[in-house]
Amino acid sequence: MKTLFTILFAVVILFGTMSAQGKKGTPAEAEALVKKAVTLIKTNGAEKAFAEFSDPKGKFVNGDLYIFVYDLNGKCVAHGGNPKMVGKDLIDLKDSDGKAFVKERIELATKKGKGWQDYKFTNPVSKSIESKKAYIEKVDKYIVGSGAYSK
Repeated sequence: MKTLFTILFAVVILFGTMSAQGKKGTPAEAEALVKKAVTLIKTNGAEKAFAEFSDPKGKFVNGDLYIFVYDLNGKCVAHGGNPKMVGKDLIDLKDSDGKAFVKERIELATKKGKGWQDYKFTNPVSKSIESKKAYIEKVDKYIVGSGAYSK
């Protein structure tokens, strides 16, 4: 009986992991993740929150959903999809269609405080460039966002 339970438990864990990796996040889930991230920044401070956001195995990375944070000059200060981007000045970064999406993100944040943005970006799960709809919010001198891939 113990062996059967162990096998069933392993199958459930394996199935759950495979399904989470293959599941595409939705725009509503991306927005909810941003709101959760904003709350963490406000309660624990930016530095602690940024470390949590950039942890690929942390609670702010779920399949193809993750948090990214830029300062208002375009410097990446947290990135759950690719922690190697942290510390880089990405103000001039363009998507595959030539859209300067970081500049656009800064304009949206400074003019409206929050909103949605469409662009293309590499999906960390599929490793391919996909259309993405991102939700961003301005928090103090930072832009916090997450997006859902729509391919």
